[in-house]
Amino acid sequence: MASAETISSAPRMSGLAERYAQALLGLADDRRQADPGTLDRIAADLDTLFALWRDDETFRAFVADPRLDAPSQRKGVFAVLDRAGVGTEVRNLIGVLVANRRLAALPQVAQAFGALLAARRGQQTAHVTSAHPLSDTQRAQLSARLTEAGFSGVKLSEQVDPSILGGLILRIGSRLYDNSIKSKLQRLQYAMKGAA
Repeated sequence: MASAETISSAPRMSGLAERYAQALLGLADDRRQADPGTLDRIAADLDTLFALWRDDETFRAFVADPRLDAPSQRKGVFAVLDRAGVGTEVRNLIGVLVANRRLAALPQVAQAFGALLAARRGQQTAHVTSAHPLSDTQRAQLSARLTEAGFSGVKLSEQVDPSILGGLILRIGSRLYDNSIKSKLQRLQYAMKGAA
């Protein structure tokens, strides 16, 4: 299994990732006249790649491995892209990432693109931190709960941090909901100190 640092720190957005995401968004805008579905296709391809990165430990290790040279990265990642059925625009982006020795930024770029697209569409992004990757059922339940709470059409941005032990930490806008076991234990510890 990947280390906690690998999973929890990799998807954090950076200026670099945002620049690649902006370039891809600009490309989609340029092609929108000829192909109106370009933006949605690119978003779906990036979501597929991010889900693969999140759920497949081997792919995650491959993407993060700095020892691989560009031809090895290109060969390996394009084989994965072919199997996943990823389109031309995202293939070209991956080619640029490999050529610039930035393949490890793939998860950040995918999340940055999703955040930019959500902002453009007026959607809110809910940042969810869990001790283990969420299942599809848990994602659906979380989306349903957010809708019940008045946050409809929310895009989930997931992060795994085993140090929270269990439960969830959810940040949407300026609101933070911390229902992690780590926080509950800390609150219990403070309460016990106050009682002593």
